[in-house]
Amino acid sequence: MKIFSAKTRSENIQKLQNEEFDLLIIGGGVNGAGVARDAALRGLRVALVEANDFAYGTSSRSSKLVHGGIRYLENMEFKLVFEALSERGKLFSLAPQLTHPLRFVIPLYKNSRVGMFKMGLGMILYDALALFNTPETHERLNPRETVERYPIVNNQGLVGSYVYSDGYMDDDRLVHETLRSAHEDGAVCVNYVKVTSAVKESGKIVALEVLDLKTKNKLTIKTKHVVSTVGPWTDLVGEKLVEKWKNILRPTKGIHLTFLKEKLNLQSAVVMAAEKSERIVFAIPRHEMVIIGTTDTDYKDHPENVSVTAEDVEYLLKVTNQYFPGARLTAKDIVSSYAGVRPLVQDDSASEGKTSREHTILHDDSGITFVAGGKYTTYRLMSEDIVDQALKFFPIEKRVTLKRCDTTQALNEFTTEEKYAEALSETKNLEDSIQHQLAIRYGMEYKNILSTYYGKYATYWQFEAAHAIHSTMCLSIGDFYCRRVPLFLSQKDHGLSLLNEISDVFKKELSLSPDEVEKQKTELYDHIKKELSWMTSFNLEPLKS
Repeated sequence: MKIFSAKTRSENIQKLQNEEFDLLIIGGGVNGAGVARDAALRGLRVALVEANDFAYGTSSRSSKLVHGGIRYLENMEFKLVFEALSERGKLFSLAPQLTHPLRFVIPLYKNSRVGMFKMGLGMILYDALALFNTPETHERLNPRETVERYPIVNNQGLVGSYVYSDGYMDDDRLVHETLRSAHEDGAVCVNYVKVTSAVKESGKIVALEVLDLKTKNKLTIKTKHVVSTVGPWTDLVGEKLVEKWKNILRPTKGIHLTFLKEKLNLQSAVVMAAEKSERIVFAIPRHEMVIIGTTDTDYKDHPENVSVTAEDVEYLLKVTNQYFPGARLTAKDIVSSYAGVRPLVQDDSASEGKTSREHTILHDDSGITFVAGGKYTTYRLMSEDIVDQALKFFPIEKRVTLKRCDTTQALNEFTTEEKYAEALSETKNLEDSIQHQLAIRYGMEYKNILSTYYGKYATYWQFEAAHAIHSTMCLSIGDFYCRRVPLFLSQKDHGLSLLNEISDVFKKELSLSPDEVEKQKTELYDHIKKELSWMTSFNLEPLKS
């Protein structure tokens, strides 16, 4: 595969200056990545700019689920659930190294808002909307069967449970792998480039003025059409590029907490808070940790300022301890936390939970297409819709030269379902080895990673760092910790005990000076302090030493 690194970034900056593009995408989250891949595969000349690191915003701060959204059945959003369940199956195929099936259990109690009969109808409908294409169909368990299978769940007032299938994913890595695939097909993607203004001729956008935040150089990128996929920044970008912009978002905040698996030993995900609230809270076991979330509250501040509060933590702990009283979780048990903003579209719903997750596509006559809302699971289908609609602004002579959408193929040659299974089979007897860990994360690409870096580096995390630098345009230690690997979220010390060995890789691969390395370390410390600012007793100094 082609290198997608800091060197690629420098080359792409030159291309942005010197070429004209059919589509210029603003925003390097999952939707932007999906649009870039779709459009490049069709034969369009594509550029993408992101003001921060790829997946910096909502796309790395989700519940990390691949799911149809069972609670949307209550909102009668059958079309959305059907699409999401269909896309769930496609994601399992196109990114098996990033998306994994998982069983979910919904315990129901005497005071639950939804009873066993109504939930049973919902389960049947959920499987039917998936066209019964699901890893396993749902099960109904009585109280005794529920306790036998899930002894950690509260059994007081328990009337039974339902078990069904959905999945979990590595959300940030899905963005990076999608961008990497887009790069393979010619898309010119660059991070840390911020749009400042539009250049218009006769009321039409012909170029965007941007600022390279790494060099402080100003660039002008010529384009025939612009697509905005900036999520919670949509209204801010709209105000900048469109005259008389009217805000369209109803942003909501969602926070998540992470715990060590030994503190909350779950074999299946648990759906919580179904008894009184319209919210649903998940307890999601992963390879490295258990994630608890999410909240769903209106958010009116700048997306950059979103943070976890003590009140958020108190709410999630209360719900979690109701379902797992034996765990006796307190704030001291929390390993990490993260907060994100959902770019929901204002639809005058009575509550945050009732606001639709359907995506909205808007066009401005100046030559810009905006997308907001939507579900992570449907990003591929949304991207197809966005490109289809953007192409209406192109002459028929151009459209007839393009290929059809072809984004259901695997993201790369190493992680087709067959290659992924082969990689796991080859390394299954090396359960704790570097080879097996890399095979789980990268499929057959693990061989390329080992052959490229073996001898140069010795530890697993050094292999991960070197690969991230050269294959995901990872430019800093902080970007690696927070959006390439689960170190910040899953380890009690946030991976800081590994900082020196990881820093050595960045120093060598990016030719960083000692001062630059120390600066990047400080930026990582500052990020950790910001993310965990709700912890009144949190002290980073012992970890730094």
